[in-house]
Amino acid sequence: MRVLVTADTFSGVWTHARELVSGLVTQGARVTLVSFGEIPLPHQTAWMDGLHGLEYHPTAFRLDWMQEGEQDFHAAQDYLCEIVRDTRPDFLHLNQLSFGALPVETPRLVAAHGDVMTWWLSIHGHEPAASAWLKWYRETMVAGLRRADAVVTASRWMGEMLRVAYGGDFEGYIVPPGRNPIYFNPFVSKEESVLAIGRLWDTGKQVALLTQHRHGLPVCIVGADDPIPAPPVPIRADVRVSTGECEISVKGAQTEAQLRSLYSKSKIFAATSRYDATGLASIEAAFSRCALVVNDIDVYREMWGDAALYFERNDAESLSYMLAQLDEDRELAHLYGTRAYNRARERFTARRMVDDYLRLYRQLRTAKAA
Repeated sequence: MRVLVTADTFSGVWTHARELVSGLVTQGARVTLVSFGEIPLPHQTAWMDGLHGLEYHPTAFRLDWMQEGEQDFHAAQDYLCEIVRDTRPDFLHLNQLSFGALPVETPRLVAAHGDVMTWWLSIHGHEPAASAWLKWYRETMVAGLRRADAVVTASRWMGEMLRVAYGGDFEGYIVPPGRNPIYFNPFVSKEESVLAIGRLWDTGKQVALLTQHRHGLPVCIVGADDPIPAPPVPIRADVRVSTGECEISVKGAQTEAQLRSLYSKSKIFAATSRYDATGLASIEAAFSRCALVVNDIDVYREMWGDAALYFERNDAESLSYMLAQLDEDRELAHLYGTRAYNRARERFTARRMVDDYLRLYRQLRTAKAA
């Protein structure tokens, strides 16, 4: 089977593409990968070395949600059509909803990793103010959803949010995200510490909840979502932030190795987001055997069930209380770390994700042929 996969180099979509493409090639598929956003740096493409059966086309076309992204959209779509004509894939795996209406006959799915409308509805509780750009954006998303043979979300919650934002005229499927457990170390001795990821000003991630109360154990916030290449000279980017109530350590962007080390050493991972389309950070923490303390939102309930502890939705005091419980009861922290790890091994491996996608490709191709 030959599959064309799209990705962007700005977000967790790149991590998803790495896991998906590596798994597909390992299972004998031939993959054409096309990326948008920016030309990736060498450290971002090192994983492709030795992957025979992969053809990669990097581009710098801006993404649909970016400033002036509308201007690049048609050129990016034309470029994709050329790649489809040249490579003749059996299936399109499009990680941008806007490309779902690509004017080719190849069967395709679109995977939802987050979008402007569902983000805005989750954060603000209403739609953004009308504008010419928003009208174009919504119409493009709706066309992509309707034209796709399948719309894949990481959770039932995300599928429902897409229907609220864009209407229900699409065929929805759920494929939970996956990570390869070999990237994480669940067996390092844990330190008495809390880890969170997100910028302090980001109202969606709302890690600032951790700054509103004093905690009995150290709190570390990594203030950047995406890993960076290892610098030639070690740079300390730690900052102590005091709010009068508590003091926390804020780190700048980290390399993948640094992030893995922080995950492995932290006893607790705080997932404070009020909008999380994929839950990728909590999955990585679970594979590192962190106890999960998560915001009580529908998507985390769906993902983690009884394998996580929940604080009252968007409530800093409740979060502080949960952290204090785990600080006082080491056995409870160990129990929930093990529960999260087992849940991740059961539901969120890259191997399971790739197998699910391969089954869906074959199912959709058969249906299209019929």
